Amino acid sequence: MFKKILFATSATEASDHAARVAFNMAGPLGAHLDLFHVLGVPTRGFSQVVLDVKTKEEVAVDADYISWVEEEVKNYYANQLATGVDCSIKVAVGVPHREILRQAREIEPDLIILGGTTGADEDSVYKSSTGSTLQRVAKASPCPILVVNRPAASFWGGLSNIVFGTDFSKASDKAFEFALNIVTSLNCELHIFHALDISSKNMGMSMQQDEIDHKIREAYRMIRSKYVSKMKDYKNYSMNVWEGIPYIEIVKYTREKQADLIIMAHNSRKLDADGPKIGSNMEQVIMRANCPVISVNR
Repeated sequence: MFKKILFATSATEASDHAARVAFNMAGPLGAHLDLFHVLGVPTRGFSQVVLDVKTKEEVAVDADYISWVEEEVKNYYANQLATGVDCSIKVAVGVPHREILRQAREIEPDLIILGGTTGADEDSVYKSSTGSTLQRVAKASPCPILVVNRPAASFWGGLSNIVFGTDFSKASDKAFEFALNIVTSLNCELHIFHALDISSKNMGMSMQQDEIDHKIREAYRMIRSKYVSKMKDYKNYSMNVWEGIPYIEIVKYTREKQADLIIMAHNSRKLDADGPKIGSNMEQVIMRANCPVISVNR
């Protein structure tokens, strides 16, 4: 399933939650873990002087400095590396999201793991929350992205049940194919979930209960026709439809099911070609979920 994992790290405490998941996944799965760190952005064009992400100082980068940073990364993760995980370390200079995507194209990983927050200053090359690096990588990634944003989400103990959140878009159809592949490979329980958006912002007016009930029945019909019909003999699943604000209901449902993983589409709407934004529901789920979240964009 996952034989090659790219873990993009700042090699600071901000990436510790994601690191726990990355190493805990790679070991049992026998996957190769590519530990990748972008040390800084050139201060001017193709200048060799960069602003170091960790020290916040301008430094002249040469082969010796890159080797020193690689050794620093190795030392930072010494305890995890001592477990014998198949791992390589690479350091690059440049704009983080571009370098992460370049590395992904080069090694063709099955999964990219990122932290949802770096804890960096607002003017840093990394942005807080689900900032520009995550947004741009998630949008253009050639493979699914697993995001670990909260401490609770880092206690990875293997997969036994997975929540797939859908809005019935074409993007969600692709996310379902990915989710189905995981649960059939690992014999997990799959919870197919749709949150009927009844917020006034979405509906323009409050719905009557009869209309809500009708839409819920229609959503169950859609789940059966779009997803259950494709599961063939796989019976280890459940399906639920709740009404409310989607990201809140997804997080609540995941907590109730004690799920190990959430899988959702990157965004169901057509995005501006130059815009970095990921879908607002996905962004809020990443920030609030107590388990890792996988974003599937194709």
